[in-house]
Amino acid sequence: MGEAYPRRWWGLGALGLALLALGFDLTILNVALATLSEELDAGTRELQWIVDAYVLVFAALLLPAGLLGDRFGRKRLLLVGLALFGAASLGGAMADGASGVIIARLFMGVGAAIVMPLSMSILPSIFPPEERTRAVAVWSASMALGLPLGPLLGGWLLEHFWWGSIFLINVPMVVIGGIAVAVLLPESRDPSAPGVDWLGAVLSMGGLTALVYGVIEAPVAGWTDITVLGALAGGVLLLANFVIWEMRAEQPLTDVRLFRDATFSWAVVAGTLGTLVMAGVLFVLPQYLQVVQGNGVFATGVRLIPMLLGFMAGGIATDRLAGRLGNKAITVAGLFAMALGLGVGALTSVDDGYGFAAVWLTVLGVGIGLTIIPAMDSVIARLPADQAGRGSALVQTLRQTGGALGIAGLGSLLSAVYRDAMPADAADAARDSVGGAAALAERVGDGALLASARDAYVQGMDAALGVCAVAALAVAILVWTFQPAPGPSTASRPTDAPESDHEHAAY
Repeated sequence: MGEAYPRRWWGLGALGLALLALGFDLTILNVALATLSEELDAGTRELQWIVDAYVLVFAALLLPAGLLGDRFGRKRLLLVGLALFGAASLGGAMADGASGVIIARLFMGVGAAIVMPLSMSILPSIFPPEERTRAVAVWSASMALGLPLGPLLGGWLLEHFWWGSIFLINVPMVVIGGIAVAVLLPESRDPSAPGVDWLGAVLSMGGLTALVYGVIEAPVAGWTDITVLGALAGGVLLLANFVIWEMRAEQPLTDVRLFRDATFSWAVVAGTLGTLVMAGVLFVLPQYLQVVQGNGVFATGVRLIPMLLGFMAGGIATDRLAGRLGNKAITVAGLFAMALGLGVGALTSVDDGYGFAAVWLTVLGVGIGLTIIPAMDSVIARLPADQAGRGSALVQTLRQTGGALGIAGLGSLLSAVYRDAMPADAADAARDSVGGAAALAERVGDGALLASARDAYVQGMDAALGVCAVAALAVAILVWTFQPAPGPSTASRPTDAPESDHEHAAY
Protein backbone atom coordinates (compact mmCIF):
# COMPACT_ATOMS: atom_id res chain seq x y z
CA MET A 1 0.00 0.00 0.00
CA GLY A 2 1.24 3.49 -0.90
CA GLU A 3 1.50 6.50 1.34
CA ALA A 4 -1.73 7.82 2.81
CA TYR A 5 -3.26 10.72 0.90
CA PRO A 6 -1.96 13.85 2.70
CA ARG A 7 -5.21 15.87 2.59
CA ARG A 8 -7.44 12.94 3.54
CA TRP A 9 -8.95 14.53 6.68
CA TRP A 10 -9.78 17.76 4.88
CA GLY A 11 -11.30 15.68 2.11
CA LEU A 12 -13.35 13.75 4.64
CA GLY A 13 -14.60 17.06 6.00
CA ALA A 14 -15.76 17.98 2.50
CA LEU A 15 -17.63 14.67 2.20
CA GLY A 16 -19.15 15.24 5.64
CA LEU A 17 -20.56 18.61 4.64
CA ALA A 18 -22.21 17.09 1.58
CA LEU A 19 -23.63 14.20 3.62
CA LEU A 20 -24.98 16.62 6.21
CA ALA A 21 -27.24 18.12 3.54
CA LEU A 22 -28.50 14.64 2.67
CA GLY A 23 -29.15 13.90 6.33
CA PHE A 24 -31.16 17.10 6.74
CA ASP A 25 -33.26 16.25 3.73
CA LEU A 26 -34.27 12.84 5.06
CA THR A 27 -36.09 14.32 8.07
CA ILE A 28 -36.62 18.04 7.51
CA LEU A 29 -39.95 17.36 5.78
CA ASN A 30 -41.30 15.69 8.92
CA VAL A 31 -42.18 19.10 10.36
CA ALA A 32 -43.16 20.77 7.07
CA LEU A 33 -46.05 18.65 5.80
CA ALA A 34 -48.79 20.72 7.42
CA THR A 35 -47.29 23.90 5.97
CA LEU A 36 -46.93 22.36 2.51
CA SER A 37 -50.52 21.14 2.64
CA GLU A 38 -51.75 24.66 3.32
CA GLU A 39 -49.39 26.62 1.06
CA LEU A 40 -49.53 24.25 -1.94
CA ASP A 41 -53.10 23.03 -1.48
CA ALA A 42 -51.72 19.49 -1.31
CA GLY A 43 -53.88 16.57 -0.27
CA THR A 44 -52.79 13.56 1.75
CA ARG A 45 -51.84 11.61 -1.36
CA GLU A 46 -49.64 14.42 -2.69
CA LEU A 47 -47.98 14.90 0.69
CA GLN A 48 -47.18 11.20 0.82
CA TRP A 49 -45.44 11.34 -2.55
CA ILE A 50 -43.54 14.51 -1.67
CA VAL A 51 -41.90 12.41 1.06
CA ASP A 52 -41.68 9.06 -0.72
CA ALA A 53 -40.66 10.05 -4.26
CA TYR A 54 -37.16 10.67 -2.92
CA VAL A 55 -36.92 7.23 -1.27
CA LEU A 56 -38.29 5.42 -4.31
CA VAL A 57 -35.69 6.78 -6.74
CA PHE A 58 -32.90 6.73 -4.17
CA ALA A 59 -33.20 3.00 -3.46
CA ALA A 60 -33.56 2.07 -7.14
CA LEU A 61 -30.47 3.90 -8.44
CA LEU A 62 -27.84 3.12 -5.79
CA LEU A 63 -26.48 0.01 -7.52
CA PRO A 64 -25.96 1.50 -11.01
CA ALA A 65 -24.45 4.64 -9.46
CA GLY A 66 -21.78 2.61 -7.66
CA LEU A 67 -20.71 0.83 -10.86
CA LEU A 68 -20.58 4.05 -12.86
CA GLY A 69 -18.35 5.56 -10.19
CA ASP A 70 -15.93 2.62 -10.41
CA ARG A 71 -15.85 2.97 -14.20
CA PHE A 72 -15.82 6.72 -14.85
CA GLY A 73 -14.29 8.11 -11.66
CA ARG A 74 -15.75 8.34 -8.18
CA LYS A 75 -14.87 11.99 -7.57
CA ARG A 76 -16.19 13.06 -10.97
CA LEU A 77 -19.52 11.31 -10.54
CA LEU A 78 -19.76 12.49 -6.93
CA LEU A 79 -19.59 16.08 -8.16
CA VAL A 80 -22.30 15.33 -10.72
CA GLY A 81 -24.51 13.93 -7.96
CA LEU A 82 -23.95 16.98 -5.74
CA ALA A 83 -24.74 19.35 -8.62
CA LEU A 84 -27.93 17.46 -9.42
CA PHE A 85 -29.00 17.42 -5.76
CA GLY A 86 -28.36 21.15 -5.41
CA ALA A 87 -30.15 22.04 -8.64
CA ALA A 88 -33.16 19.91 -7.69
CA SER A 89 -33.25 21.53 -4.24
CA LEU A 90 -33.35 24.96 -5.89
CA GLY A 91 -36.13 23.73 -8.19
CA GLY A 92 -38.10 22.49 -5.18
CA ALA A 93 -37.79 25.86 -3.46
CA MET A 94 -39.04 27.65 -6.57
CA ALA A 95 -41.91 25.22 -7.33
CA ASP A 96 -45.41 26.70 -7.39
CA GLY A 97 -47.36 23.51 -6.72
CA ALA A 98 -47.23 20.03 -5.24
CA SER A 99 -46.44 18.40 -8.60
CA GLY A 100 -43.35 20.56 -9.00
CA VAL A 101 -42.14 19.65 -5.52
CA ILE A 102 -42.65 15.93 -6.23
CA ILE A 103 -40.61 16.20 -9.45
CA ALA A 104 -37.87 18.08 -7.59
CA ARG A 105 -37.82 15.38 -4.91
CA LEU A 106 -37.40 12.72 -7.60
CA PHE A 107 -34.28 14.44 -8.95
CA MET A 108 -32.99 15.03 -5.43
CA GLY A 109 -33.27 11.25 -4.94
CA VAL A 110 -31.21 10.69 -8.10
CA GLY A 111 -28.48 13.01 -6.82
CA ALA A 112 -28.49 11.42 -3.37
CA ALA A 113 -28.27 7.93 -4.92
CA ILE A 114 -25.05 8.99 -6.62
CA VAL A 115 -23.53 10.78 -3.64
CA MET A 116 -24.19 8.19 -0.92
CA PRO A 117 -22.30 5.11 -2.21
CA LEU A 118 -19.49 7.07 -3.85
CA SER A 119 -18.77 9.09 -0.72
CA MET A 120 -18.33 5.80 1.12
CA SER A 121 -16.31 4.11 -1.63
CA ILE A 122 -13.74 6.94 -1.66
CA LEU A 123 -12.72 6.24 1.96
CA PRO A 124 -10.57 3.12 1.39
CA SER A 125 -8.73 4.88 -1.45
CA ILE A 126 -7.48 7.74 0.77
CA PHE A 127 -7.28 6.25 4.28
CA PRO A 128 -4.88 3.52 5.43
CA PRO A 129 -6.49 0.62 7.32
CA GLU A 130 -5.36 1.86 10.74
CA GLU A 131 -7.32 5.11 10.25
CA ARG A 132 -10.34 3.64 8.50
CA THR A 133 -12.48 3.09 11.63
CA ARG A 134 -12.18 6.74 12.58
CA ALA A 135 -12.94 7.80 9.02
CA VAL A 136 -16.05 5.60 8.90
CA ALA A 137 -17.15 7.07 12.24
CA VAL A 138 -16.89 10.62 10.88
CA TRP A 139 -18.63 9.59 7.64
CA SER A 140 -21.49 7.95 9.56
CA ALA A 141 -21.78 10.81 12.03
CA SER A 142 -22.09 13.34 9.21
CA MET A 143 -25.25 11.67 7.96
CA ALA A 144 -26.52 10.88 11.46
CA LEU A 145 -26.03 14.50 12.56
CA GLY A 146 -28.48 15.68 9.93
CA LEU A 147 -31.25 13.28 10.94
CA PRO A 148 -32.22 14.73 14.36
CA LEU A 149 -31.20 18.25 13.35
CA GLY A 150 -33.49 18.15 10.32
CA PRO A 151 -36.71 18.69 12.31
CA LEU A 152 -34.98 21.31 14.45
CA LEU A 153 -33.69 23.25 11.45
CA GLY A 154 -36.96 22.80 9.58
CA GLY A 155 -38.96 24.15 12.50
CA TRP A 156 -36.73 27.20 12.79
CA LEU A 157 -36.87 27.92 9.05
CA LEU A 158 -40.65 27.56 8.88
CA GLU A 159 -41.06 29.90 11.84
CA HIS A 160 -38.95 32.62 10.19
CA PHE A 161 -39.13 32.10 6.39
CA TRP A 162 -41.36 30.72 3.64
CA TRP A 163 -41.80 26.99 3.01
CA GLY A 164 -39.25 26.88 0.18
CA SER A 165 -36.45 27.62 2.63
CA ILE A 166 -36.41 23.96 3.71
CA PHE A 167 -35.17 23.11 0.20
CA LEU A 168 -33.11 26.25 -0.39
CA ILE A 169 -30.94 25.54 2.67
CA ASN A 170 -29.39 22.62 0.76
CA VAL A 171 -28.00 24.83 -2.01
CA PRO A 172 -25.18 26.70 -0.19
CA MET A 173 -24.18 23.53 1.66
CA VAL A 174 -23.92 21.57 -1.59
CA VAL A 175 -22.02 24.37 -3.34
CA ILE A 176 -19.48 24.66 -0.53
CA GLY A 177 -19.21 20.88 -0.21
CA GLY A 178 -18.80 20.45 -3.97
CA ILE A 179 -16.01 23.04 -4.18
CA ALA A 180 -14.25 21.39 -1.24
CA VAL A 181 -14.58 17.93 -2.83
CA ALA A 182 -13.21 19.23 -6.13
CA VAL A 183 -10.19 20.81 -4.45
CA LEU A 184 -9.40 18.36 -1.67
CA LEU A 185 -10.18 14.85 -2.93
CA PRO A 186 -8.18 12.83 -5.47
CA GLU A 187 -9.79 10.97 -8.34
CA SER A 188 -10.00 7.18 -8.09
CA ARG A 189 -11.44 4.64 -10.47
CA ASP A 190 -11.01 1.07 -11.58
CA PRO A 191 -9.87 1.00 -15.23
CA SER A 192 -10.90 -2.65 -15.47
CA ALA A 193 -14.44 -2.01 -14.22
CA PRO A 194 -16.97 -3.81 -16.42
CA GLY A 195 -19.40 -2.13 -18.75
CA VAL A 196 -22.87 -1.41 -17.50
CA ASP A 197 -24.89 -4.58 -17.00
CA TRP A 198 -28.10 -3.20 -18.48
CA LEU A 199 -30.23 -6.26 -17.81
CA GLY A 200 -29.05 -6.36 -14.22
CA ALA A 201 -29.70 -2.62 -13.90
CA VAL A 202 -33.25 -3.00 -15.24
CA LEU A 203 -33.99 -5.98 -12.97
CA SER A 204 -32.58 -4.28 -9.87
CA MET A 205 -34.25 -0.93 -10.51
CA GLY A 206 -37.56 -2.55 -11.42
CA GLY A 207 -37.48 -4.87 -8.42
CA LEU A 208 -36.52 -2.20 -5.90
CA THR A 209 -39.01 0.28 -7.34
CA ALA A 210 -41.85 -2.24 -7.12
CA LEU A 211 -40.84 -3.39 -3.64
CA VAL A 212 -40.48 0.11 -2.19
CA TYR A 213 -43.68 1.24 -3.93
CA GLY A 214 -45.58 -1.64 -2.32
CA VAL A 215 -44.12 -0.76 1.07
CA ILE A 216 -45.03 2.93 0.64
CA GLU A 217 -48.61 2.13 -0.34
CA ALA A 218 -49.21 -0.59 2.29
CA PRO A 219 -49.83 1.62 5.35
CA VAL A 220 -52.45 3.60 3.39
CA ALA A 221 -54.11 0.97 1.20
CA GLY A 222 -53.57 -2.00 3.53
CA TRP A 223 -51.20 -4.94 3.30
CA THR A 224 -53.90 -7.11 1.65
CA ASP A 225 -54.68 -4.59 -1.12
CA ILE A 226 -54.28 -6.19 -4.55
CA THR A 227 -52.03 -3.40 -5.83
CA VAL A 228 -49.79 -3.66 -2.78
CA LEU A 229 -49.56 -7.44 -3.00
CA GLY A 230 -48.88 -7.26 -6.74
CA ALA A 231 -46.11 -4.71 -6.26
CA LEU A 232 -44.48 -6.68 -3.43
CA ALA A 233 -44.71 -9.98 -5.31
CA GLY A 234 -43.40 -8.40 -8.51
CA GLY A 235 -40.55 -6.77 -6.65
CA VAL A 236 -39.50 -10.01 -4.97
CA LEU A 237 -39.70 -11.89 -8.30
CA LEU A 238 -37.62 -9.30 -10.15
CA LEU A 239 -35.00 -9.18 -7.39
CA ALA A 240 -34.78 -12.99 -7.30
CA ASN A 241 -34.14 -12.98 -11.05
CA PHE A 242 -31.60 -10.20 -10.55
CA VAL A 243 -29.62 -12.35 -8.11
CA ILE A 244 -29.76 -15.35 -10.48
CA TRP A 245 -28.62 -13.21 -13.41
CA GLU A 246 -25.79 -11.59 -11.44
CA MET A 247 -24.42 -14.99 -10.43
CA ARG A 248 -24.22 -15.99 -14.10
CA ALA A 249 -23.28 -12.70 -15.79
CA GLU A 250 -19.73 -12.30 -17.07
CA GLN A 251 -19.70 -8.60 -16.09
CA PRO A 252 -22.24 -8.29 -13.23
CA LEU A 253 -23.66 -5.02 -11.93
CA THR A 254 -22.64 -6.13 -8.43
CA ASP A 255 -20.85 -9.19 -7.10
CA VAL A 256 -23.50 -11.04 -5.06
CA ARG A 257 -20.84 -13.61 -4.19
CA LEU A 258 -19.64 -11.11 -1.58
CA PHE A 259 -22.35 -12.60 0.63
CA ARG A 260 -20.47 -15.88 0.75
CA ASP A 261 -18.14 -14.04 3.13
CA ALA A 262 -19.81 -14.45 6.54
CA THR A 263 -17.96 -11.45 7.97
CA PHE A 264 -19.32 -9.24 5.20
CA SER A 265 -22.85 -10.69 5.36
CA TRP A 266 -23.38 -10.36 9.10
CA ALA A 267 -21.83 -6.89 9.13
CA VAL A 268 -24.38 -5.86 6.49
CA VAL A 269 -27.21 -7.36 8.59
CA ALA A 270 -26.08 -5.46 11.69
CA GLY A 271 -25.61 -2.18 9.79
CA THR A 272 -29.01 -2.53 8.13
CA LEU A 273 -30.71 -3.11 11.47
CA GLY A 274 -28.99 -0.07 12.95
CA THR A 275 -30.26 2.04 10.05
CA LEU A 276 -33.77 0.60 10.41
CA VAL A 277 -33.89 1.33 14.14
CA MET A 278 -32.61 4.90 13.79
CA ALA A 279 -35.10 5.62 11.00
CA GLY A 280 -37.92 3.95 12.91
CA VAL A 281 -37.31 5.90 16.11
CA LEU A 282 -37.13 9.17 14.18
CA PHE A 283 -40.46 8.20 12.61
CA VAL A 284 -42.40 7.39 15.79
CA LEU A 285 -40.82 9.68 18.38
CA PRO A 286 -41.55 13.19 17.02
CA GLN A 287 -45.32 12.70 17.29
CA TYR A 288 -44.89 11.42 20.86
CA LEU A 289 -42.83 14.46 21.79
CA GLN A 290 -45.22 16.87 20.08
CA VAL A 291 -48.70 15.49 20.74
CA VAL A 292 -48.25 13.42 23.90
CA GLN A 293 -45.72 15.65 25.68
CA GLY A 294 -46.89 18.92 24.12
CA ASN A 295 -43.61 20.24 22.69
CA GLY A 296 -43.35 22.60 19.74
CA VAL A 297 -41.57 21.77 16.49
CA PHE A 298 -38.25 23.33 17.45
CA ALA A 299 -38.35 21.89 20.97
CA THR A 300 -39.00 18.44 19.51
CA GLY A 301 -35.84 18.64 17.43
CA VAL A 302 -33.86 19.67 20.52
CA ARG A 303 -35.20 16.67 22.44
CA LEU A 304 -33.88 14.26 19.82
CA ILE A 305 -30.30 15.38 20.46
CA PRO A 306 -29.54 12.78 23.22
CA MET A 307 -29.68 10.04 20.59
CA LEU A 308 -27.18 11.97 18.47
CA LEU A 309 -24.87 12.52 21.46
CA GLY A 310 -25.09 8.82 22.29
CA PHE A 311 -24.25 7.98 18.68
CA MET A 312 -21.17 10.20 18.82
CA ALA A 313 -20.11 8.59 22.11
CA GLY A 314 -20.47 5.17 20.49
CA GLY A 315 -18.30 6.33 17.60
CA ILE A 316 -15.58 7.60 19.94
CA ALA A 317 -15.64 4.33 21.88
CA THR A 318 -15.39 2.34 18.65
CA ASP A 319 -12.36 4.34 17.55
CA ARG A 320 -10.64 3.71 20.89
CA LEU A 321 -11.50 0.02 21.22
CA ALA A 322 -11.60 -1.43 17.69
CA GLY A 323 -7.89 -2.09 17.49
CA ARG A 324 -7.95 -4.13 20.71
CA LEU A 325 -11.32 -5.86 20.64
CA GLY A 326 -12.08 -6.17 16.94
CA ASN A 327 -15.25 -5.10 15.16
CA LYS A 328 -17.30 -8.19 15.98
CA ALA A 329 -17.22 -7.73 19.77
CA ILE A 330 -18.05 -4.02 19.47
CA THR A 331 -20.90 -4.66 17.03
CA VAL A 332 -22.44 -7.28 19.30
CA ALA A 333 -22.11 -4.96 22.31
CA GLY A 334 -23.81 -2.24 20.28
CA LEU A 335 -26.69 -4.54 19.35
CA PHE A 336 -27.22 -5.47 23.00
CA ALA A 337 -27.14 -1.76 23.95
CA MET A 338 -29.71 -1.07 21.23
CA ALA A 339 -31.91 -3.84 22.60
CA LEU A 340 -31.59 -2.40 26.12
CA GLY A 341 -32.45 1.15 25.05
CA LEU A 342 -35.38 0.01 22.92
CA GLY A 343 -36.61 -2.34 25.63
CA VAL A 344 -36.64 0.45 28.20
CA GLY A 345 -38.32 2.76 25.69
CA ALA A 346 -41.03 0.13 25.16
CA LEU A 347 -42.00 0.60 28.83
CA THR A 348 -42.96 4.24 28.26
CA SER A 349 -46.26 5.31 29.80
CA VAL A 350 -48.31 8.36 28.91
CA ASP A 351 -47.41 10.07 32.21
CA ASP A 352 -43.62 9.72 31.87
CA GLY A 353 -41.64 12.94 31.60
CA TYR A 354 -38.97 13.74 29.04
CA GLY A 355 -36.17 12.68 31.41
CA PHE A 356 -37.19 9.04 30.96
CA ALA A 357 -37.07 9.38 27.18
CA ALA A 358 -33.71 11.16 27.31
CA VAL A 359 -32.15 8.24 29.20
CA TRP A 360 -33.25 5.49 26.85
CA LEU A 361 -32.54 7.64 23.79
CA THR A 362 -28.96 8.11 24.98
CA VAL A 363 -28.48 4.37 25.54
CA LEU A 364 -30.03 3.68 22.15
CA GLY A 365 -27.77 6.24 20.45
CA VAL A 366 -24.68 4.63 22.00
CA GLY A 367 -25.88 1.25 20.75
CA ILE A 368 -26.48 2.52 17.23
CA GLY A 369 -23.01 4.08 17.13
CA LEU A 370 -21.38 0.89 18.43
CA THR A 371 -23.29 -1.09 15.80
CA ILE A 372 -23.24 0.88 12.55
CA ILE A 373 -19.67 2.20 12.67
CA PRO A 374 -17.78 -1.10 13.24
CA ALA A 375 -20.22 -2.92 10.94
CA MET A 376 -19.50 -0.53 8.07
CA ASP A 377 -15.79 -0.68 8.85
CA SER A 378 -15.98 -4.48 8.50
CA VAL A 379 -17.82 -4.13 5.22
CA ILE A 380 -15.24 -1.74 3.76
CA ALA A 381 -12.42 -4.01 4.93
CA ARG A 382 -13.90 -6.96 3.03
CA LEU A 383 -14.55 -5.12 -0.25
CA PRO A 384 -12.00 -5.75 -3.01
CA ALA A 385 -10.45 -2.45 -4.04
CA ASP A 386 -11.73 -2.77 -7.60
CA GLN A 387 -15.31 -3.10 -6.34
CA ALA A 388 -15.38 -0.22 -3.85
CA GLY A 389 -18.12 1.68 -5.65
CA ARG A 390 -20.28 -1.31 -6.51
CA GLY A 391 -19.84 -2.91 -3.10
CA SER A 392 -20.64 0.31 -1.24
CA ALA A 393 -23.70 0.80 -3.43
CA LEU A 394 -24.89 -2.73 -2.64
CA VAL A 395 -24.51 -2.14 1.09
CA GLN A 396 -26.26 1.23 0.99
CA THR A 397 -29.07 -0.22 -1.15
CA LEU A 398 -29.72 -2.92 1.43
CA ARG A 399 -29.54 -0.45 4.33
CA GLN A 400 -31.85 2.12 2.76
CA THR A 401 -34.33 -0.44 1.45
CA GLY A 402 -34.31 -2.14 4.84
CA GLY A 403 -34.95 1.23 6.47
CA ALA A 404 -37.91 1.90 4.16
CA LEU A 405 -39.33 -1.57 4.76
CA GLY A 406 -38.88 -1.17 8.51
CA ILE A 407 -40.57 2.22 8.67
CA ALA A 408 -43.54 0.93 6.70
CA GLY A 409 -43.83 -2.17 8.87
CA LEU A 410 -43.44 -0.25 12.12
CA GLY A 411 -45.85 2.40 10.87
CA SER A 412 -48.45 -0.25 10.11
CA LEU A 413 -47.97 -1.86 13.54
CA LEU A 414 -48.21 1.49 15.32
CA SER A 415 -51.33 2.46 13.36
CA ALA A 416 -53.02 -0.88 14.03
CA VAL A 417 -52.37 -0.72 17.78
CA TYR A 418 -53.42 2.93 17.88
CA ARG A 419 -56.73 2.27 16.11
CA ASP A 420 -57.52 -0.74 18.31
CA ALA A 421 -56.82 1.27 21.47
CA MET A 422 -58.99 4.23 20.46
CA PRO A 423 -62.67 4.33 21.52
CA ALA A 424 -64.89 2.66 18.92
CA ASP A 425 -67.13 5.72 18.70
CA ALA A 426 -64.27 8.15 17.99
CA ALA A 427 -64.43 10.07 14.71
CA ASP A 428 -62.56 8.66 11.71
CA ALA A 429 -60.10 11.56 11.73
CA ALA A 430 -59.21 10.79 15.35
CA ARG A 431 -58.81 7.07 14.68
CA ASP A 432 -56.60 7.68 11.65
CA SER A 433 -53.78 9.50 13.45
CA VAL A 434 -52.86 11.05 16.76
CA GLY A 435 -52.32 14.36 14.98
CA GLY A 436 -55.86 14.25 13.62
CA ALA A 437 -57.19 13.41 17.06
CA ALA A 438 -55.29 16.31 18.63
CA ALA A 439 -56.58 18.76 16.03
CA LEU A 440 -60.17 17.54 16.46
CA ALA A 441 -59.96 17.59 20.25
CA GLU A 442 -58.68 21.18 20.21
CA ARG A 443 -61.38 22.25 17.77
CA VAL A 444 -64.29 20.82 19.79
CA GLY A 445 -62.72 21.16 23.24
CA ASP A 446 -62.80 17.42 23.97
CA GLY A 447 -60.12 16.71 26.58
CA ALA A 448 -61.18 13.07 26.95
CA LEU A 449 -60.59 12.43 23.25
CA LEU A 450 -57.10 13.91 23.45
CA ALA A 451 -56.28 11.80 26.52
CA SER A 452 -57.48 8.64 24.74
CA ALA A 453 -55.41 9.48 21.65
CA ARG A 454 -52.28 10.10 23.68
CA ASP A 455 -52.67 6.82 25.55
CA ALA A 456 -53.36 4.92 22.33
CA TYR A 457 -50.33 6.41 20.60
CA VAL A 458 -48.02 5.49 23.48
CA GLN A 459 -49.31 1.91 23.29
CA GLY A 460 -48.52 1.82 19.56
CA MET A 461 -45.08 3.35 20.06
CA ASP A 462 -44.29 0.83 22.81
CA ALA A 463 -45.25 -2.03 20.48
CA ALA A 464 -43.00 -0.70 17.70
CA LEU A 465 -40.05 -0.19 20.06
CA GLY A 466 -40.59 -3.64 21.57
CA VAL A 467 -40.43 -5.31 18.16
CA CYS A 468 -37.20 -3.45 17.39
CA ALA A 469 -35.75 -4.53 20.75
CA VAL A 470 -36.46 -8.19 20.02
CA ALA A 471 -34.94 -7.82 16.53
CA ALA A 472 -31.77 -6.22 17.94
CA LEU A 473 -31.42 -8.99 20.54
CA ALA A 474 -31.90 -11.69 17.91
CA VAL A 475 -29.34 -10.15 15.53
CA ALA A 476 -26.84 -9.77 18.40
CA ILE A 477 -27.09 -13.50 19.13
CA LEU A 478 -26.84 -14.41 15.44
CA VAL A 479 -23.82 -12.20 14.80
CA TRP A 480 -22.04 -13.53 17.87
CA THR A 481 -22.79 -17.12 16.82
CA PHE A 482 -22.16 -17.05 13.08
CA GLN A 483 -19.78 -14.22 12.26
CA PRO A 484 -16.18 -15.49 12.15
CA ALA A 485 -13.81 -14.47 14.92
CA PRO A 486 -12.36 -11.11 13.83
CA GLY A 487 -8.96 -9.62 13.77
CA PRO A 488 -8.47 -5.99 14.74
CA SER A 489 -10.04 -3.31 12.59
CA THR A 490 -6.73 -2.64 10.90
CA ALA A 491 -6.74 -6.02 9.23
CA SER A 492 -5.95 -5.83 5.57
CA ARG A 493 -8.27 -6.73 2.77
CA PRO A 494 -8.71 -10.38 1.78
CA THR A 495 -5.65 -11.67 -0.01
CA ASP A 496 -7.66 -12.54 -3.10
CA ALA A 497 -8.97 -9.00 -3.47
CA PRO A 498 -7.40 -7.39 -6.55
CA GLU A 499 -6.29 -3.79 -6.47
CA SER A 500 -6.02 -1.49 -9.45
CA ASP A 501 -3.10 0.71 -10.30
CA HIS A 502 -5.35 3.71 -10.14
CA GLU A 503 -6.16 2.93 -6.51
CA HIS A 504 -2.47 3.15 -5.68
CA ALA A 505 -2.19 6.37 -7.67
CA ALA A 506 -4.95 7.87 -5.52
CA TYR A 507 -2.95 7.68 -2.31
